[in-house]
Formats: sequence, structure tokens, C-alpha cells
Amino acid sequence: MPTERLPAFFDQVPRLAVRDPLAEFLGAAEGGVLEYGYADAVRLAGHSCPTVASAYALAHHALTRLFPGELPVRGAVRVSFQHPLDEGVTGVIATVVGLLTGSAQDGGFKGIGGRFVRRDLQAFAQHQPLALRFTRSDTGATLDAAAELAHVPPHAEMSELMRRCMRGQADAAETARFRAHWQDRVARILLEHWDDAEVFHLSTPA
Repeated sequence: MPTERLPAFFDQVPRLAVRDPLAEFLGAAEGGVLEYGYADAVRLAGHSCPTVASAYALAHHALTRLFPGELPVRGAVRVSFQHPLDEGVTGVIATVVGLLTGSAQDGGFKGIGGRFVRRDLQAFAQHQPLALRFTRSDTGATLDAAAELAHVPPHAEMSELMRRCMRGQADAAETARFRAHWQDRVARILLEHWDDAEVFHLSTPA
């Protein structure tokens, strides 16, 4: 059978360890400790793109800051979105954010005996200053977040190569070049700009 072959840079992206009380309760992971990497977000979304990359990075940054010096608790963070679920790439971002935070929409896990509820931990079309807001359920600590991907522009020939690929006009060399340029931008977002405040905006509400 074919084996999974992912771009090598996926392994260079910072990983995130979390503690999931539900996983611990049901014996899915010792101590409830789960570890996620960018490849997990790609597997969930089915593709690697700037949107998936930024969602992974923002969730990683937010959880790390909301739980300083300890493992973030998966399922203990509410996430609200400035835009409606069906607008633009909000749904994709919500899916990736949900992977790391455990937050879900109204179809999420309803809990066991009132515990471990993941349902309705995501809300959309909210009035807030940035695209995402992460809030700890226990302490109320909040962090606003957004990504400005225009600061990491694509390769100059990306637009034309994408057009040719979409129309079925690209030859094998052009197709390979398009794919390489596409993932190069993702790699730059996640590796060169991981700690770039101009790309990833994170702030605590006043």
C-alpha cells in the first residue's frame, strides 16, 4: 500500500502537548497527555495551506499563553470567531482550532454526566476586536488573536501557475513548481515567522 509522505518541514514546526481530561478518564492516553503537530492539522483538513498553518499557529500560541508553565487543558477553552461560520475560511480555521483546543460547535461531544462537554465551545459572528478570542473556562483568562498573512507574500509566479494548474494547462514541471512554491509559503509562515508579531497578533483584552 502507498505510504504517507509529507513535506519534511512539517516536522520542524513546534508541537503542542496538552492534557485532555476526557482522554484520561476513558484511558485513551496516560495522564490524558496528547501531543499534536502540524501534520495532524493537515491530516484533519486534508491539505496544507496558509489558512491551516495560521490556525494551527494561533491556537498553539493562544494555549501556550493561557496556560503559562503548565500543559494546556484540552476542552477547557472557549473560542469565539469574529465572522460567521460559513464566511470565507472561518470554518477551516474553526476545525483546526478545535483540534488543539477541543472546542466544538453544537454537534460536538455532549459530555458524560455533565463533565467533559465540548459542545457549544465555539461561537461565531461575535463582536470582538480580532478574528479569534480564546477564553479559559475556569479562570476567564482571555486572549485575542489574528493572523496577517499578507506579510508573507507568495512567490511572484504563484498566481499564473495556479491559473494554469486550475485550467489543466500546466505541464509536469509547472505543476511541481506550483506545489513547491505553495508549500514554501506555508513553511515560511510557520518557521520564519512563528514568533513574528506582525504576522501573528496576540493581545489581552483591556
